[in-house]
Amino acid sequence: MSIQLPVLKVQGPFPPPSDGSGVGLGTRLGTRLDTSTGTREKLLARTLKVGELARLSGKTVRALHLYEERGLLDPIERSKGGFRLYAEDALVRVRWISKLQDMGFSLTDIQTMLRQWEKSGSAPDAMLRVGELLKDKLNETREQITRLRELEAELHSSLAYLETCPSCSPEHELHACTSCDMHEAGESAPDLVAGFHAH
Repeated sequence: MSIQLPVLKVQGPFPPPSDGSGVGLGTRLGTRLDTSTGTREKLLARTLKVGELARLSGKTVRALHLYEERGLLDPIERSKGGFRLYAEDALVRVRWISKLQDMGFSLTDIQTMLRQWEKSGSAPDAMLRVGELLKDKLNETREQITRLRELEAELHSSLAYLETCPSCSPEHELHACTSCDMHEAGESAPDLVAGFHAH
């Protein structure tokens, strides 16, 4: 009795092999557990060379090398040509680093967070720390949004105040702006304008 083996299909097409620039895709052999039979079937996992990862993430190759130097990004292996090969989820790690940097974290801060995460003996404790960190950042972000809205309002009022300036007589000198008669009585210049005349 013969047994027919499943045919392994690889989705494509993939770009042609790299010409040495480090850009291109590869595959590596992995396994997946079939829970219905308890056996493992072979799979081809997609791998990314550093140039391809840079293109997909919008980062420079130098930035990715820096992440690797800091221990934030790890290639899973090297190709026969010596190029770094990254797992497909390395793209998620790069996006994670970028988002944390957007929040104001330095690479050193991110290193510290990652080390604390890796050393956590308990998954719930690790997630609790992440939650606390994100809550703090959410509060900071809301405070920043409030400050930005206040600045937006002041910019609008300053621009509205300056709308009368083009109709002012060109004979007026700068010092006359402190007592401008083009505005309603008692209307003072916004700080963004008045600051030019302050000493």
